[in-house]
Amino acid sequence: MDPELLERITARRAELDELEEQLAKQLAEMRAERDELAVAERVFERVSEQIADERVSATSVPAQVGGRAVMLIPHRTSDVEEHVLPPDYQRILAAVRQAAGPVMARQVGEMLGVDVNIRSKLEPLRGKLVRLADRGWLRKLPDGRFTTRL
Repeated sequence: MDPELLERITARRAELDELEEQLAKQLAEMRAERDELAVAERVFERVSEQIADERVSATSVPAQVGGRAVMLIPHRTSDVEEHVLPPDYQRILAAVRQAAGPVMARQVGEMLGVDVNIRSKLEPLRGKLVRLADRGWLRKLPDGRFTTRL
């Protein structure tokens, strides 16, 4: 057999072996990425279901906390009216509406007759304002003030 031909065959075989190795590596990387995407899809579906369940459970149904019935604050939607809120929250919304512009928790407390100099009286009010903002009833500005939604 011709030594030059044998050398060409050996070189071509080496090229093909190298190409096969590269393709096998790419195939393994693609399979790993596909597996990661499948896991991400399952996690996304699970989280989406949890969020949907939380939204359903956030409706204004009485709940038990410490053996006492409490009313959960629903998310504001077009079919949920303000009267479903507990009276305290309705008064807070009314106070924010009466203000000339965005207000701090301290100002709302003063309007509602809360002793704003006592932190233990003011912080629960701030928590209610934040809860109303989180649920879409109010808007919390970056500077910490609250205003009504349009």
